Amino acid sequence: MAVCFELVVDFGDDAEAARAAAFGAPWPYTLRAGAFRIPLHRPMLSISGTNTQLSVLPVAVGHGVAADGSLPRFNLTESELMELGRGLYGLLERFEGYVAAMVGWDPEGFLDVDDLAADWSEELADGTLPGLVLADHLRTRLSLGPAWVPFRPGYLWLPYPQR
Repeated sequence: MAVCFELVVDFGDDAEAARAAAFGAPWPYTLRAGAFRIPLHRPMLSISGTNTQLSVLPVAVGHGVAADGSLPRFNLTESELMELGRGLYGLLERFEGYVAAMVGWDPEGFLDVDDLAADWSEELADGTLPGLVLADHLRTRLSLGPAWVPFRPGYLWLPYPQR
C-alpha cells in the first residue's frame, strides 16, 4: 500500500476548474526542500460521480508510490517536509474553484465537505485539523471556529502550529 505526501484538492462538481488547475500550471515543476530540488509528478485527476479531485505528488517522497518506480526515495527531515509542504500550498494559491484542499500524508479523507460536517464538526470549530483549506462560503455551514485565517481571497485555512 502506498503512503503519499501530497497536495489533494477537491473541486466538488467543478471539473472545468480541476482541469484548468491540472493543465494550467507549468510542468515539469520543482519545489525546494532544504538542499533538495524535488520535481512533481504531473497532476492526477480523479472523478467519482460528480466529484473531481486533483492530486499533486512530489517525486520519490512517499512510500511505495507506483509513479516513482524504482527511484531512490528522498529521506527528508521534518523541516524539509515542512518546506516542501509550504511549496505545495504556494502552488494551491494559484488554483481557483476548489472547495477543500490539504497537504500532508494521504489527506484525501479530510476533504469531503459532507463528511467534514457530519464527523469533524468539533475539530473544525476548535481548529484541530491543521493544514485544511476551505472555500470561504463553507464558513457558516461548517461552523468554523476563530482559528481559521485567510489563505487567499475566497479561502480560509487552519495553519500548522509554529515550531
